[in-house]
Amino acid sequence: MSLPVIMAVDDDLQVLQAISRDLKSKYRAEYRIVSTTSATEALSYLEELRRKNEDVALLLSDQRMPEMLGVEFLEKAKKLFPKAKRILLTAYSDTDAAIRAINEVQLHYYLTKPWDPPEEKLYPVLNDQLEEWFMHYIPEGKGIRLIGFQYAPLSHQIKDFLTGNLIPYRWLDVESQPEAEELMLLAESTIADLPLVLLEDGSILKRPSPAIIAEKMGRPLEAKQEVYDVAIIGAGPAGLAASVYGGSEGLKTILIEKRAPGGQAGTSSRIENYLGFPSGLSGADLTRRAITQATRFGVEFFSPQSVQQIELRDQYKVLRLEQDKVVVAKAIVITTGVEYRQLGAKNEENFTGAGIYYGAANTEAYACKDREVYIVGGGNSAGQAAMYLSTYAKRVHLVIRRNDLSETMSQYLIDQISKTETIEVVPFSEIVEVNGAEKLEQLCLKNISTGTVEVRHVSALFIFIGAKPNTSWLPPEILLDEKGYIETGRDLSLRQEFKNSWKQKREPYLLETSMPGIFAAGDVRSGAMNRVASAVGEGSMSISFVHRYLAEN
Repeated sequence: MSLPVIMAVDDDLQVLQAISRDLKSKYRAEYRIVSTTSATEALSYLEELRRKNEDVALLLSDQRMPEMLGVEFLEKAKKLFPKAKRILLTAYSDTDAAIRAINEVQLHYYLTKPWDPPEEKLYPVLNDQLEEWFMHYIPEGKGIRLIGFQYAPLSHQIKDFLTGNLIPYRWLDVESQPEAEELMLLAESTIADLPLVLLEDGSILKRPSPAIIAEKMGRPLEAKQEVYDVAIIGAGPAGLAASVYGGSEGLKTILIEKRAPGGQAGTSSRIENYLGFPSGLSGADLTRRAITQATRFGVEFFSPQSVQQIELRDQYKVLRLEQDKVVVAKAIVITTGVEYRQLGAKNEENFTGAGIYYGAANTEAYACKDREVYIVGGGNSAGQAAMYLSTYAKRVHLVIRRNDLSETMSQYLIDQISKTETIEVVPFSEIVEVNGAEKLEQLCLKNISTGTVEVRHVSALFIFIGAKPNTSWLPPEILLDEKGYIETGRDLSLRQEFKNSWKQKREPYLLETSMPGIFAAGDVRSGAMNRVASAVGEGSMSISFVHRYLAEN
């Protein structure tokens, strides 16, 4: 198998020689470096690579070239290798064109010339881009292989677990890929054993749960410390931020997550309004960066593990997990976030994981290739999913109850959707019934204004409606608002039951719950802003209050 390609294109021979020299100096052991002064020649070579089924990791192109502009070249190259990272080389005077290209060709980065010294201005940028590309790169014959039926709920559950935990894998549909049957014979397995997981070490897992897969991949089964300074429950943006700050400030920190890191933000195909990332970043990329950062600071990551109960033992908090596992901590930060509500359509439960998916656009996108896809929801998560799925599906139908998206979605997403011909916004509508044999095949679309119901054929339905907090497992001593979100800080003083139970001489800290030493941050907290940046801010801030609590105890 040939090495993945890094291609550089610049009509200035001197600049091309310089960039080629720097690329070969750093990356020649892991990548094949290709360079040319001709954009036309570069496209021909990319077409040849495509025919040979080879991989292109990264494309660097100068902006001002006589045959075509760099943006035009990258746009054409994107059609051949959509997953390759695209970087524009520009003079300072061309930065406006580079910024416009972020939207036009989903540019990943732009570099201004000169980039000396490369150790400071070139390699860190390329390392970052290549690391993100490599996260999804599975060489032929390598990595985890998952064999199953496309519309089997357990297959979807395993795919969702692997995708959410940033574990590369190859999906093989037993109904459409001959290789799946060949591997089943080699594994001495039958249809009854599906889904089948084949690990790199040769292990074969038949109908495994995510917990079994995690165990086989070396995830810790027991907490390493007897007592932690802080236990963080939930690995969304708030929990990840709290873990990074806790670990960096020397606290013995454990991060517990029941499914996969990133929360709802982790499933976003592209977050474009997060500070410091002008070309946007995927939820998976944000999660990968945060987990790497937290691990570097010594934070323990315990997943998939679900906290069932919190008990007080003197000044300690005892977290009881699944399978009788126990974690003891001096303080707790609850960052369990929210989850999507069910649609409420007739027969919905029959097709969950078999054509109906909650979030999971990244997980099931490839299965939607050239098919009719419906999305329910008018928020940013629904908009990001629509844009992502539009690159695979024949057509994406975005079903909303309102007249338009202006009140519920960020303007940059509205603009992108309006320019995408394969996305149709379906206003004043709701889905009242879904039907099919073994998988979802039809939905009944009701017009709220007229009451008329239309039957439409569908291959997949993605739900992004509303949100409910993950707080049903909490003890009654932790007070919630009328919608189930955790009350914190000054808001607690309005509750009579808080006045009767709070025994501290001080008032609760800003993010502290009605139980001293237990804090809440992010979307699970009453009054939260429901934005990635605000969740990160609250998660970071919670650690300062943990320090105060530990100091007084």
